[in-house]
Amino acid sequence: MNVVFVALGGGVGAGLRYLTGRYVASYGSFPIPTFLVNIVGCFVLGLISGVALPPSLFALLGTGFCGGLTTYSTFAVESVAAERLHRPYVGVLYVAASLIVGLSLAWAGFSLTA
Repeated sequence: MNVVFVALGGGVGAGLRYLTGRYVASYGSFPIPTFLVNIVGCFVLGLISGVALPPSLFALLGTGFCGGLTTYSTFAVESVAAERLHRPYVGVLYVAASLIVGLSLAWAGFSLTA
């Protein structure tokens, strides 16, 4: 039954990621939409990881929703693309900001609920 919860949460998360990419503009060559969904996903996963949730609810929200919302593959491709577009500083800034902000928000979310 958990696979159904993962699929439902993943569908909502992926839909939200799609809408973010469609309606939030990048800033120059900095990929704001992917950055935004990834850091929001870090915060939400941090929040729900600090709470003792039943496995089915964690499957829906953590594995499903956060898994569908966030995207490591697009993050990786956009990081490499910055170099290919001769904008290595944008790529380095994107990777550093994603790691620092993402880890900080995951910690903050966990700290709020643990």
